This record gives sequence, structure tokens and C-alpha cells, in this order.
Amino acid sequence: MTKNTFSVDCLKKVMIAGAISISLPFLFISNSFGEVYGSNPVTVKGYKGSKTNSTAYTGQMARQLLHNSLKKISSTGNPNDFTGGAGKKMLNYFEGKDKAKSMAILDPKNSSKFPVKQRMIGEISTGSNLSGKTDKRKQLSWPNNMTGVDVIRFMIKKAGKTKGGVDTRNGMHYPQLISKYAMGAVLYHQACDNYLDEKMTASVKPNDKPYKKGAAYTGKEHSWDEAFGYWGAAAHTMKLSAKQSYDVAKKKDLKAADYNKDGVVDLYTEMTYAHAYYASSYDKGGKTNYLKTVTGAFIDGRKIITAANGNKLSSADLTKVQDLAQVICSNWEQVIAESVFKYAGSVYKDLGKVESALVSGKGMDKAMSKYLKHWGELKGFAMALQAGVENRSDTFNRLNRMMGFGPLMPNLSQVVGIDSSGNYIKDQGSSIGYYKLHMLKIQKLVGEKYALKARVNDATGGMAALIEKMGPKKSAEND
Repeated sequence: MTKNTFSVDCLKKVMIAGAISISLPFLFISNSFGEVYGSNPVTVKGYKGSKTNSTAYTGQMARQLLHNSLKKISSTGNPNDFTGGAGKKMLNYFEGKDKAKSMAILDPKNSSKFPVKQRMIGEISTGSNLSGKTDKRKQLSWPNNMTGVDVIRFMIKKAGKTKGGVDTRNGMHYPQLISKYAMGAVLYHQACDNYLDEKMTASVKPNDKPYKKGAAYTGKEHSWDEAFGYWGAAAHTMKLSAKQSYDVAKKKDLKAADYNKDGVVDLYTEMTYAHAYYASSYDKGGKTNYLKTVTGAFIDGRKIITAANGNKLSSADLTKVQDLAQVICSNWEQVIAESVFKYAGSVYKDLGKVESALVSGKGMDKAMSKYLKHWGELKGFAMALQAGVENRSDTFNRLNRMMGFGPLMPNLSQVVGIDSSGNYIKDQGSSIGYYKLHMLKIQKLVGEKYALKARVNDATGGMAALIEKMGPKKSAEND
């Protein structure tokens, strides 16, 4: 990300109560409440086509649907299916482009309670896939220094051969690992390490030229729109409460979703996806305002770009747009960090139930089911956090060490690597108490490094007691 100090014009309002300090991501308050993203005039000089609206992010919304559908299939693995059907289908939704309009949208599916307009991915875009936009960098959060693309392919291969996509021997919950990491390695990565980064510099995708030959949108207009699509908010989000946006994502509020009142939900403009959904989930608790901060900044930035009327952005306007990009990506990063915090707390609680089941001999299956699901979400979000542009090497390294490559199992084994045949390598891990302490230290680390506000499932109040119980030697940090 091109680093800029926040310009005065970009900071609409600063709220300071007493001696309370407010971190940078929360300084910006949009003036676009109640507005809808989209329907902007064509400003491309010399445009000869018939389009009158320059707003377009169909490829990004197709990828939201590809991600949703991929997650759905990843829970259908079958070790007895020697045709590899589930794995092949997952790879198709990861690598394929729906040029023939034959790839069904598996989530959200049409229902009487939540009817949707589109049934096929290709109804929104026929030229989009996930693999082509996945982070190509080496991922130190996963064994063998694979690229982001190879990590997801590896997980897909494993999921296809695993009953229900959950490997109870090694502790890998592939539906959650694949989904949460893909959200970061594709959606967050593309928006904040591409469209709102390099493409928001003066020389890349300039505003006085079409994005590509014959396009109805300029380079800056389309780059900004594409980033918005990766965020996953409905176009009318600024007219919704956080709870309404959350319920739209859960397919529980047709009235809130159906903005144009045509009786169906347009999956291109009226649905909530991915990180916008998680922002909604935190904001409805009343402590944060991630959803409207990010969405409002997208609307405000688009206004500046559109107002340039097909001319190059002035230095002042480019700075304002870059400042808004910083607002968007810093808050987006916060949403992912809040998720790491939340699921570290869930894993901590789950481990307590695993300990109880070991003592009583009862309830282990239920305890492990929740534990592996929550660990998959924790690990997936932690990996996603590392797919952005910010270099927080020390924080990431500490997270990776405390979390490990796999969850600590009841027999105290833990995945430590992958051999040349793709099999997991395991070794003896720490005690359950020690691993519980790691979860609290993860919460403490991300809570401080990202100045988190929602702090769902905060269990750090029990850290002192656990350290005392474990003793000074065993509770020494492994980071």
C-alpha cells in the first residue's frame, strides 16, 4: 500500500471523549450514510458504446459466489469415492471459469424464504476464477513454504479424500481452513495489495484512459469498483443496520436484502458476503463500525474519482483517494484480526471441554467437533491476515509459532510438517494447559497490535490464573 498521512479533507469528524484516544482506523467518518454504491455516469473521453453506468464489479461478485460454493463442496469429501468426485468439483470451482454458464451457485441457493435472481455463476460473470487471483507469495503459516495457490490446492486435495472434509486424526477442518484462507488470499489480498495499492498510484490505470480498450469505465473507476466487490457488501449497505446486513448474509431477512422490491435477491448488488458479513457480525455488538466505515469510504472515494470527469486525478484528489484506501484496508485488516481474536477464545473454551471429556470419559466427540471447527477458523483467519500488504513479520511469526501447523490433539500429537508424498508429519506437542495458554497469548497479541474493540470471546482475564497453574517454566512464551 502506498503510505500517506491522512489529509484534513478526508477526516470528516474526530470524536474524542475525555482522555480516550482513538486509533487511526476509526478517525474517518463518511458523509455517505444512506447512499447506495453504484450508478455512476460514463466519463471515459470518446466512449462510443451504449452503456450509461460506469460501475462494474461483476467478476468480483462471481468470485464471492465461487468462494461460497467451494466452501459448500468442501464438506462433501468421501474417502471411498475412488473417482475423486468431490475433489474434482472443488478444483473446478477454484480454477474454472463458467464460460458455458453451467456452474451452479451452491450458496446462496434459491428458496421460498430467500429467493435469488441468479442460479449460475456465469449469469454474473463468465470469465472469473479464484486461482488466478490467489496470493502467489510463499506462505510461512503453512508447511513447506507453498504459495497461496498451492496451499489451497493442497487443502482441496485433502478435503476431497476426507469424510465430510474433516480430518479427525490430524485435526484439519478443511471447509473452514479453505474458506477463511481463501477469503484472505483472494478477496482481501486482491483489494488491498493490488487494486487499492499499485492501481491507486498516478501512473497505473490512470483516470484519463479507459481500463481497457472500449471499456465504459476509466482505469481508476474500475479499479476502485473491483476492490469494492471484493469487500462483499451489498450496494445499499449504508441503508441497513449492522444486524440487517448480518441477517442478509444469513439469508434471514428478505425485506432488507431486496432493495429494488422485485421479490428476489440480486446476488450481484443485494447480498452480503465474506468480510462484510464478519464486519456486520462485530458491529451489531455496538462496539465497532467497520461495515459502514469501509463501505462509506468506498462510496466517498468513488465520488472523487467520478467527479474528475475522465481526467487525470489531481495530486490533491489522488491523495484523498489514497487516504480513503488506507481507511478501507486498515479497517478490513481489523475485521480479520478481530476474527483471529474471537476464534482463539473459542479454541480456549473448547480445550477446557476436551480436558473435561478426558477426565470423565464422556462427550469427547462433541467437544472435538467444535474444537476442530473453531481451530480451522482460527488458523484460516490467521493465514488470511498474512495475505495483505502490511509487513508485520514479528507478529505473524509469533502467531504461527503459538498456533502451530495443526491443532494439539488429545493424545498431545500435533502436525509439524508435510513429507514429500503430501502426508502430514506429526510430533509430540505441549500439554493441553500450555496450548490453552497459547490461545490467550494470541488474544493478547492481536488485541494489542491491532487495538481491537469488539474482542468477542475475550478470555484474557483468565491468563494470570492459568500461568500460575502451569508454573513459570512451562508458561514461558514460545514466541
